Amino acid sequence: MSEPQSSGGRFRAYLEFLVAVLFYFVARSVAHHSATGLASDAWSPLLEQAMLLFLLVVGYAVFGSFFDGQQHAIREQGLPLRPGFLREAGLGLALGWAIAVVCVLPMTFVGGIATVLSLQLTSWGWLLADTVFFALAVMAEEVAFRGYAFQRFVKAMGPIGGSLGFALLYAIVQAMLPGASHASLAVSIVFSLVLSLAYLRTRALWLSWGLNFGWKASRALLFGLAVSGVNSHSSVVEGDPMGPFWLTGGGFGLDGTWISFLVFLAALPLVYRLTRDLDFRYNAPVIVPGGIAVDLEPAAQRQHQAAMGSAEPAAPSLVQIIPAATPVPAPEKPADEPPAS
Repeated sequence: MSEPQSSGGRFRAYLEFLVAVLFYFVARSVAHHSATGLASDAWSPLLEQAMLLFLLVVGYAVFGSFFDGQQHAIREQGLPLRPGFLREAGLGLALGWAIAVVCVLPMTFVGGIATVLSLQLTSWGWLLADTVFFALAVMAEEVAFRGYAFQRFVKAMGPIGGSLGFALLYAIVQAMLPGASHASLAVSIVFSLVLSLAYLRTRALWLSWGLNFGWKASRALLFGLAVSGVNSHSSVVEGDPMGPFWLTGGGFGLDGTWISFLVFLAALPLVYRLTRDLDFRYNAPVIVPGGIAVDLEPAAQRQHQAAMGSAEPAAPSLVQIIPAATPVPAPEKPADEPPAS
């Protein structure tokens, strides 16, 4: 997965990474202030994520076209509409949901979850809006942390260095949230490593987007639990976990528990195993033929003529196939003829 780069290429890629990270913070600020001024408090989070995703995709496409001469800049960000991309997203969604279930089950057995359901029609409408919010927010996160900036950093530092560097960057961003702890910092690092592995194995954001969406939306929309300290995402299900802090994460949610940290550690080899075919398809080296193309048939013909000579063969000589005539013997004289006198 790593490609050897010259020192100049690595340095330029590092500068492009810095510009891309700076643009992310600018785009996030612009999206937040614009959404706050254009929409109400209920709709501004959804509008903010839509604007942030638009700014990131378009901005990084401009960077890729201008700085790197990319002809398909959006596709090369990790968003190719290739055959099977929906299946990749579905695989990630299943993985994210499974990880969420594994983390929730100990909570239900030890302390339980006090659940309140709201079956009003308006609640189901807001549930759909919350689903769209998570889909946009997770995609914006993937474009920001696994898109152009991550690709430039991987080119400068290699896959392992790039993954570790962005894991620390993601953890720093998550540490700014209210209620963050050492456990949430550790979960952020290993969670980012899992998503980076999903991108590096597939060279696309579909699997990592599905995994990220499944992990966050499952807890918020299906179980009504807090996600990174926010517990107001679901309008249908509201869950209040009961149990020790190390198991529930308190008001911060499962993002701040050591159980989640261990589960994501176990998910690393699982993601590596499940993406074996995709890695072979999209990371296998392309064999580029070298030398000069030669038409073998005319070449063989010329070689044959050089060996046999260019002169035409002589016409075959005539061959006598009829036997020659047998000479007639002279007649013998009679014995009793007297000699001449």
